[in-house]
Amino acid sequence: MTTATTDNFLRELARILQEKNGAQLQDYMILEPPLPPLYNQIVSELKQTYPIFNQAPLESKVKDFIPEYEEGDDGASNASFITFVLKYLSFLRDVDVEQLVETHDMLKSLLNQCILALSASNGLVVLPTVISFSRTLARLAIGLDKRPDLIAHLTRRESSAGNEEATERVTLVESSANVIREAFKKCLSERSGNASGIDSDGKPEGRRIGIYLTANLCLKLFFHCRKLRSAEQIFGNIYQQSPPLALYPASQRVTFLYYLGRYQFANNHFYRAQRALQAAYDQCHAQCPKQRRLILIYLIASNLILGRFPTPGLLKRTEAHGLGQKFQPICSCIVKGDLASFRRLMDLNNNDVEWFLNKRILLQFANRCEVLVWRSLARRTFLLSGTQGNASNKRAPTLDLQDMHILATYLERRALNTDKPQPNGRTPHTNSIFMVPDAKRAKSGDPQGYTDPDLAGVVEPSGPDLPTMESVESMVASLVEQDLLHGFISHKSLRFAITGAKTAGALAAGFPNVWEIIRGRVSSDDEVPGWVQERKSNGPFGPRGLAGLARGAGPGMVVNLSGARPAGAGP
Repeated sequence: MTTATTDNFLRELARILQEKNGAQLQDYMILEPPLPPLYNQIVSELKQTYPIFNQAPLESKVKDFIPEYEEGDDGASNASFITFVLKYLSFLRDVDVEQLVETHDMLKSLLNQCILALSASNGLVVLPTVISFSRTLARLAIGLDKRPDLIAHLTRRESSAGNEEATERVTLVESSANVIREAFKKCLSERSGNASGIDSDGKPEGRRIGIYLTANLCLKLFFHCRKLRSAEQIFGNIYQQSPPLALYPASQRVTFLYYLGRYQFANNHFYRAQRALQAAYDQCHAQCPKQRRLILIYLIASNLILGRFPTPGLLKRTEAHGLGQKFQPICSCIVKGDLASFRRLMDLNNNDVEWFLNKRILLQFANRCEVLVWRSLARRTFLLSGTQGNASNKRAPTLDLQDMHILATYLERRALNTDKPQPNGRTPHTNSIFMVPDAKRAKSGDPQGYTDPDLAGVVEPSGPDLPTMESVESMVASLVEQDLLHGFISHKSLRFAITGAKTAGALAAGFPNVWEIIRGRVSSDDEVPGWVQERKSNGPFGPRGLAGLARGAGPGMVVNLSGARPAGAGP
C-alpha cells in the first residue's frame, strides 16, 4: 500500500519546522477524536505498511523528509523533533481510545518526548503543541480520576507493594502534573535573550511565554489531587525567576491569581488570599460568569474571615446567584454573636455543610469565624448589662465576664438542644445512646463491662462540654491579644475594662472594626509570595538588594547569584 497521505503530512511538517510556525504545527498535531478523514487515512497507511513491532522503517521514512541537522552555520540538530514525530505517528497507529487508562499512559509518554523537543534550539516551534497536549492530558487525567472503577486496579497494585511508600503514592493525576511540570521548568529556565526575560516590546521572550500556561495546568491538577506542597514549589519558582505577571494575557493572570488565592487561603493567609482573589475577580471578564463565580466564592470566604461581609448589591450579581443563602446565615451569626446558630451551621448534619466541605472552606470558617462570634457576643453582653462608665470620676466602661459566661452557657446549651430541662433534672450524656448501666452489664455478662486497669477510677463526663468561667476569661484575653478588643481584664473582679472611651466612645474604643485592625497590621508594600508584580533588576539580589533577599527567602526558593563578585573583591 502506498503512503502518499503520510508522505504529504511529513512534507508539511518539514516545511513548518523550516518556517518555525508553531501555531500551524499545533493545528497539524491532532490527538482527540473524531479525527479528520485525512488522519484516518494516515492511520490506515501506518497500520498496513509499518507494523507496531518494526519501527526502523518508519523512522527512516521520517528522516527522509525531516533532516537530522538544519542547514546553515549553526547546524542545529532535529533529532529530538524527529523522535517526537515518530512517537506521534506511533500514537496514532496504536492508540485505542476505548481503553482510557492505556491511552493516558501513551499520551503521557508522547508529551514527555514533545517536552524533550522543546529543549532544542528550535524548541519554541514546539511550545504551542506542548500546551495543547498538556491540556488534553490534564482533561483525561481528571476524567479518569472521576471514574474510580477504571483505575481501581492501579490503586490495588500500588497498595499491594507493601512498603511505606504506598502511603505516599503518586496518583494518576499527580503523575500527569509532574510531566507537565517538566514543560514548566523548560519555559522558566529559558536563558536566551535578555536576562530580565522581556523583549524590546515589553513582552515575555522565548519560551518564557509558556510559563503561566504550563503553571496553571500544573496547579489545576495539583489542586484537584490536593497536593498543595507541589503547588508551593510552582509558586516559589515563579516568584524567583518569572517576568512580571502583568506582561501576560488576562486569562493567564486571572487563572494564576485564582490558584494563588486558594493556596494562600488553604494556608490560613487570608489577607494575602483576599488580595490575590480580588485582583483575579477585577480582571476576570464579565462574560465569564462561571469563572467569576469560582473566584467570588473564595473571595467572599476570605473577606468574611477578615470581618468584611458581602453587600446586597454584590449578591445580586449573576455570578453570585445562590451564594447569599450560603454565606448570609454565617454573617448573621457573627453580627449577633449567636453562638448557638453558628454551632448548628458548622455541624456536619447541616444541609449546607457538604457544599462547604466540597469547596474546602468549612474548617476555616469553623475555626476562624468562631473568634468573631465570640467578639460580637462580648459586645452584645456589654450592650445588655455593661457599665458605661463615668468620665467625671474617671471610671472606665466595664463588662462583667460572669454575665458573658451566663450567655455563652445558654447559647451552647441551645446548640446542644439541652436548654430544656430533662425529666430527671440532668442533662443527657453526649454519647447517651451508647451508654449501658453497669448493673445491667454485670447481670447480662456483657464483656463491655470490663474496665482497663489503666482507666480504673476515671470519672466519665456527666454532660456536654459547656463553657467555664476560665474558658470565657481566656477567650476575652485572646481577643485582647489579637487587638479585637481594646482594654484589660481584672482577674480579681472578673471584669473587662475598656480603654480610650473618652475620645471615641465605649463601643468604638472597646470593639474596633475587625477589618481595619487586620489591614493595619500589614504594610502597604507587603507582597503576596508567588505574585511577581514588578520587573527585577539585573543584580544578583533583585530590586531590593540584600534586604529584599532576606525578606523573600524561604524553603525551596532559588537565589540567582549570576554576576555576583567573589567575597573580598573590590567594587
